[in-house]
Amino acid sequence: MGKGDAVVVGGGLAGTLAAGALLGHVDTVTLVERDRYPEQPAFRKGVPQGRHLHVFLSGGRRALEELFPGLNGELEAAGAHRLEAPRDVITKAPNGWQRRFHEGRHATTSCTRALFDATVRARVLADAEGSGTRVEVLQGTEAIGLLGGADRVTGVRVRARDAGRTGRELPADLVVDASGRGSRAPKWLAELGAPAPREEIVDAGIGYCTQMFRPAEPLDMVMVIQPRPDRPRGAAWSPVEGGNWLLTLSGVRGQHPPTEGSEVLGFVKSLNEPTLYEHLRTCEPVSPPYGFRDTSNRRRHYDTPGALPEGFLAVSDAACTFNPIYGQGMAVAALSGLALRRCLAESGLRPGFAATAQRAVARASDTAWLTAVGADRPYAADAGTTPPGAAERLRSWYFGRLADRAAIDPVVGAAFRDVTYLAAGPSRLLSPGVALRTVLLPRARGLTDPPLRVES
Repeated sequence: MGKGDAVVVGGGLAGTLAAGALLGHVDTVTLVERDRYPEQPAFRKGVPQGRHLHVFLSGGRRALEELFPGLNGELEAAGAHRLEAPRDVITKAPNGWQRRFHEGRHATTSCTRALFDATVRARVLADAEGSGTRVEVLQGTEAIGLLGGADRVTGVRVRARDAGRTGRELPADLVVDASGRGSRAPKWLAELGAPAPREEIVDAGIGYCTQMFRPAEPLDMVMVIQPRPDRPRGAAWSPVEGGNWLLTLSGVRGQHPPTEGSEVLGFVKSLNEPTLYEHLRTCEPVSPPYGFRDTSNRRRHYDTPGALPEGFLAVSDAACTFNPIYGQGMAVAALSGLALRRCLAESGLRPGFAATAQRAVARASDTAWLTAVGADRPYAADAGTTPPGAAERLRSWYFGRLADRAAIDPVVGAAFRDVTYLAAGPSRLLSPGVALRTVLLPRARGLTDPPLRVES
């Protein structure tokens, strides 16, 4: 008896990681991707955030290493940068600059999204050899609907994008939706008679733009400037491969950053942080600025009991998407892939597998959801935003105090980084030592000036 067949809708990073998680646990994986992959790492239309700054937070790095041992090293060999927090990052929180010191707990990977995608894709296809799973990649192909009924999904309808209305059916024991923010699965499920998942939306109205630069000389100055309610603008400056750096600027409604290159330096100057501004004046722009506005946090509760037909699973942005400004999406994709693999290792594609795996994937998203929503809620006033309940208001108040304390307090700061880097669950922030310092000690102020040197 075979192990079953799977179809993954969406061949971006989340879909590739899901396909990698399925290796060895199913007979075939068919990866359906609207685009055609470039021969070398390059931007493609199917990744709308592809030109923007991407990092793999430490929790995601660890999940990636468990899924594909040695892959972090492969990324660094290809030109990605390993950055340790808080040592390598000059961070201005809403209450001031954070201390910089060697902690040795969290590393992030920084490079272009194109390099991330190409390196992970190459590794998954290489691992497919000898895994017992046959992988087929359908490029230039889009999913147009699901097969089956309200109780069970049995496959996907697809068509080649250059073939007009002509389509075909792909039978499957498991369909994984990894098609991202624009997932059409709620509509497709409704067409089968299945209920639409309950949705939560928190939209802070944040927009951002990213531009690539080449410094005039080697630089060791990764910087993050976080927005605050009375100054709703921010910036991030981080290295990528090839000697280039990415600048991402952000702003809340009415404060969106420019998408004209001539206006970028003016926006940076408005941040009143001369260290970054003076440095950028010496850098050569190597791309125009690219804008992005679809930054709402949206969660589709496919994990609600009875909400999901058998044979269907939604992962990553298709199920739970976060404000991209926090850099959580790729880490959650890796954590979701790891959750999927663990479920497969435990039971294979037995009856009830989809619901079990969906709950595990939801748990992999919980920490990122709570931290992103906690950070965005003070700015969220959009009519489509889900109103906060009493518990969420309390969490937002506590999270704000904790974030302030973390800027200078090593005990609170360690817990804060464990959670925001997705290496621990939210309960880490409620341990007695952390909670007492957060609630009872005076609201903290950060450093007055940027810490250009690491504390010895």
